Amino acid sequence: MPRWIRDNALSVTMLGAFVVFLSLQSVFGWQTHNEELAEYGAASIDWLTYLGSGHFAESVFENWESEFLQMGGYVLLTAYLVQKGSAESKPEDQSDRPEDDARRAGPDAPWPVRAGGLPLVVYRNSLSLALLLIFLGSFVGHLFGGTAEYNEQQALSTGAPRISAWEFLGTSEFWFQSMQNWQSEFLAVGVLIVLSIVLRQHASPESKPVTAAHAQTGA
Repeated sequence: MPRWIRDNALSVTMLGAFVVFLSLQSVFGWQTHNEELAEYGAASIDWLTYLGSGHFAESVFENWESEFLQMGGYVLLTAYLVQKGSAESKPEDQSDRPEDDARRAGPDAPWPVRAGGLPLVVYRNSLSLALLLIFLGSFVGHLFGGTAEYNEQQALSTGAPRISAWEFLGTSEFWFQSMQNWQSEFLAVGVLIVLSIVLRQHASPESKPVTAAHAQTGA
């Protein structure tokens, strides 16, 4: 196996799976959408046109939105909250890691750490900030994609006038779509936090060592 692949196998595998599943989603979504159009007697659309449709945008960004909210919230909350015995929590008595102290930085530390001031403040929180910014972008994508899809469905079924994204933001439909995903994401993380207290996965950094006591906190 080439060295680069071996060193980046986890990210390559995850992103490769993402590309495969997103491609399959687009194909099956395109077929599903054309079936819906046929039910209303409307003309079918080609695959490239579908990629720019509200149907596809809504389905993609609706899920991205919940995933990045979950991850951003999780990263931020684990900086302040603990769960005794969980591999997903920092130890109860650890308010901050020694390595997080910029005064201990060596010459190989990232530039913002050596620069100090505002760059350091931003860098200290950059992971949660990046995840939450992607969440906000996905939220906007879901809003505009959902608006386009809602307007298309209304035009096909009732001939109702188009509404704006701001108006769609106030509908129960938009928030129903969001909440059904948000609740499942936080349930999954909560279950992982609790199960990691008593269950193990050999060799995984998301698990405590197999021999660790249930009360041990952190992996």
